[in-house]
Amino acid sequence: MNSFSITLLKGDGIGPEIINQAVRVLNRAAEKYNFKLNFTEAPIGGEAIDKTGVPLPEETVKVCKSSDAVLLGAVGGYKWDNLPGGKRPEAGLLGIRASLGLYANLRPAIVFEPLKSASPLKPEIIGDSLDIMVVRELTGGIYFGKRGRTVQDGVNAAFDTEMYTEKEVERIARKAFEIARARRGKVTSVDKANVLESSRLWREIVTKVSKDYPDITIEHMYVDNAAMQLIRNPRQFDVILTSNMFGDILSDEASMISGSIGMLASASLSDSGPGLYEPIHGSAPDIAGQNIANPLATILSAAMMLRFSLGIPHVADEIERVVKDTLKTARTPDIWAEGYRKVTTDEMGELIASAI
Repeated sequence: MNSFSITLLKGDGIGPEIINQAVRVLNRAAEKYNFKLNFTEAPIGGEAIDKTGVPLPEETVKVCKSSDAVLLGAVGGYKWDNLPGGKRPEAGLLGIRASLGLYANLRPAIVFEPLKSASPLKPEIIGDSLDIMVVRELTGGIYFGKRGRTVQDGVNAAFDTEMYTEKEVERIARKAFEIARARRGKVTSVDKANVLESSRLWREIVTKVSKDYPDITIEHMYVDNAAMQLIRNPRQFDVILTSNMFGDILSDEASMISGSIGMLASASLSDSGPGLYEPIHGSAPDIAGQNIANPLATILSAAMMLRFSLGIPHVADEIERVVKDTLKTARTPDIWAEGYRKVTTDEMGELIASAI
């Protein structure tokens, strides 16, 4: 029997509630498919501040590094809003990403057939289904380049520098091609090579890497056109590969196609060591403790963990199938509509687990 160690970072707000439901589903999947999961909890964010005085204790980093994967709930809340930037709960999230060397951010944008009516796009644009994977470089580019303030011609000025190395582009490109190989076999690399020198290097390296993947279709697209095409014809995309800043923007645009932030999972990966899996929504402190939060984004993040870190994709497929089927009859309040059973956080978790 395969055995895996999972670190749970439940965090703040609704974090513990939604993580508990993901654990319920994972335990049921492990029982049915004959593998074992060993869970260890560690504090992060506001929870860690209250317990240790810092948003990311060294012990938490140590526990995460020794595990096979990390499942995170959410961080932040009104209680800690007045703390300085480096002491806020969000600093814990940035810190764990850096500590684990997570350079590849994977954010799927999926429109589940039962939720098509919740999408802002017309049904004829979505078609029968929509499944896009945005692969965003996470540790380089303009967010990590040189920046500063200066005075130019007697007025204040500011600058932020975009820079990528060949190695940084190559490793994220290979990640995207490998993911495309397990999907529909197409990568759209998004840049601004008509203007930016960093994008010209990006395009050169992606083109070079593509030669190692002759079975994958590669196309290049300027970011402004990509933003338009995501709304005009999203079904043309399979895997979108792009830089940190462009990925930040495009992944948010793509995710909104689904119509509900409560359905959106994500993964952050490195070349070695554990991946970090989390829903893209926040801690929602206004509904914490009310048993009404939607746990499906966290459950779907757990499915991504099974696929990308634990190497059991058939179990991930089963969880995703059950989520899709359950949505045909039951909804949490955030996605509820007339004609469906309205369920609590706990009830949704139990429905998913019992159907596996």
